[in-house]
Amino acid sequence: MLEAQIITTQGSTNTPYPHMLSPLDLGFTTLKNRVLMGSMHTGLEEEKGGFEKLAAFYRERAEGGVGLIVTGGISPNLRGRLAPHASQLSFPWQVSKHQIVTDAVHQADGKICMQILHAGRYGYHPFTLAPSAIKAPITPFTPWAMASWQVRRTIGAYVRCARLAKEAGYDGVEIMGSEGYLINQFICARTNKRSDEWGGSFENRCQFALEIVKGIRAKVGRDFIIIFRLSMLDLVDHGSNWEEVVQLAKWLEQAGVTIINTGIGWHEARIPTIVTSVPRGAFAWVTEKLKQEVSVPLVATNRINMPEVAETILASGQADMVSMARPFLADPELVNKAAADRADLINTCIGCNQACLDHTFSMKRATCLVNPRACFETELNFVPIHIKKRLAVIGAGPAGMAFAVYAAQRGHEVVVFEARSELGGQFNLARKIPGKEEFDETIRYFDTQFKALGITLKLNTRFTPERLQQESFDELILATGVIPRKVEVPGFDSSKVVTYQQVLRGEVEVGHKVALIGAGGIGFDMAHYLCESVSSTVNPDVWYRQWGVDTSYQHRGGLMDTVPGEHAPLRKVYLLQRKTSKIGQGLGKTSGWVHRSVIRKHGVITKTGVTYEKLDEQGLHIRIGEVTEILAVDTVVLCAGQESNRELEQGLRATGLPVHLIGGVDVAAELDAKRAIRQGAELAAKI
Repeated sequence: MLEAQIITTQGSTNTPYPHMLSPLDLGFTTLKNRVLMGSMHTGLEEEKGGFEKLAAFYRERAEGGVGLIVTGGISPNLRGRLAPHASQLSFPWQVSKHQIVTDAVHQADGKICMQILHAGRYGYHPFTLAPSAIKAPITPFTPWAMASWQVRRTIGAYVRCARLAKEAGYDGVEIMGSEGYLINQFICARTNKRSDEWGGSFENRCQFALEIVKGIRAKVGRDFIIIFRLSMLDLVDHGSNWEEVVQLAKWLEQAGVTIINTGIGWHEARIPTIVTSVPRGAFAWVTEKLKQEVSVPLVATNRINMPEVAETILASGQADMVSMARPFLADPELVNKAAADRADLINTCIGCNQACLDHTFSMKRATCLVNPRACFETELNFVPIHIKKRLAVIGAGPAGMAFAVYAAQRGHEVVVFEARSELGGQFNLARKIPGKEEFDETIRYFDTQFKALGITLKLNTRFTPERLQQESFDELILATGVIPRKVEVPGFDSSKVVTYQQVLRGEVEVGHKVALIGAGGIGFDMAHYLCESVSSTVNPDVWYRQWGVDTSYQHRGGLMDTVPGEHAPLRKVYLLQRKTSKIGQGLGKTSGWVHRSVIRKHGVITKTGVTYEKLDEQGLHIRIGEVTEILAVDTVVLCAGQESNRELEQGLRATGLPVHLIGGVDVAAELDAKRAIRQGAELAAKI
């Protein structure tokens, strides 16, 4: 593809990102750079033929230049599985499947470690084991407390799993000791109420982790990477304190670990750790704090998504390596592009969770909103064309941009028409929401690709069928997106009633008392936008205070001793919905709770089961059941969904040319950029 040619021919003569791209000598082996591809469970591990697909997935990342890959979590035994049919490595007959993956990575000159993960009380099945019989808030099952013999048998399962991983050709293992999984449950008094040799004192609670490391080191020998994922910041009540984190790190170093990776937050923590609203590199400070205490290489993690972020962390001495997980879903070539000094070509992870973690926790195959090929490397490919076509793309939103780039990569001549003055469509609105600034990167990526691929872009140009009399096209791709849905209520023809699009484009003034009609994703975004003057995403200190993260680490779990109160709101905002269901029920599975917390902190007033009766000089008249109320608001913002913008469809079809609808113009539901980009990609792959 043209993109690959650019990478190999336009590199800088000076080494860009010198700290990120420098080798790391581990004594018995050397990593070619300081970038670790962090663990992600893709769902391929459990699919029929999934290991062949995994091999293709990891091969592309190894070819993309990453220094070390860590797989998704593999259980050491049956009871440690995350779900009933989750992957485990316990028996010799399972080794051959993993060899498919390790062979593919090694053929691409890469290195790969297998993560060993025992779910403990986080397992989503009734056979879970944990240090104590304490139910986790994120699963419906109460675990069985492990008998002493079960503890020792589980240690043996870890050791056996690591030995089999070595037989399978892995360069090492990562022991998952953080995020609230089994080992973390033993370490923390919050979940370990035992009174035997595995509980009580901190030293006793750490023996489980240390015996695992010692046992694995004794079995695999010295020339094998052992990474320990250490919870440096639990972010839960009664979590470990700093002195305990340091002590355990020193014990792990003595026990024989090669690298310590940073773990941040338990899955049940009420502080976001990886969503897009978390500032970039927000937790590198805790890795830096530990770096003063141990000599083994340390890995900084979480919201490190671009080379400049990685370089800053490494150059300042905060860590020896950086972990990027989801950024390699977004762009397998991230390291190669950085090495060629073409970071502008990187398809940046925006931290949305929509296609990765939301899929994983819904038992679906993970992929990526901005890169629909992720985990579909054997199924979605853009092969060079035999017959070149001239294609008109009408609309430069997510669907139109994606189609244009993939079709041009295949060799088609693509002309994009956009009625507005800029690329991006709805992304230009989304990026104005506090915490969604990363959408800037996606627009930058597509803009760079348009220029690199020679795509003709005609801005401020409204396409009409009459244009076909001036220039010819073989096929037409309609990607005109959506328009706000009208709400028929007496008085809604008033100038007080505006759409969310008008607000975000700065076309209207919004008063100090606002009613938002509709409490889906758009309504939540508007509530945040209207209540927060400066995004905390770009100001880490403000973000730490808002969420109660104790960067001085004076308190257990790294939590402030007082719960942050509500912010002084800029406006009084009502978030209203007709449905009687829970507000925000349709938000992302792994990020919805963050959005609900944000509007609660801003004092947004929510109401469900609302009937809108009228708008007059007194305000918005509503009824909930038999109770009526007047909301004395200055502005009503319509966030009640959208409709497909099909104004051009009939005229285009009348031309007799093939017409394809993609994105919001095809299906308007929930402004689904994930579906829009995938739809554009799939059409480009076959047209």
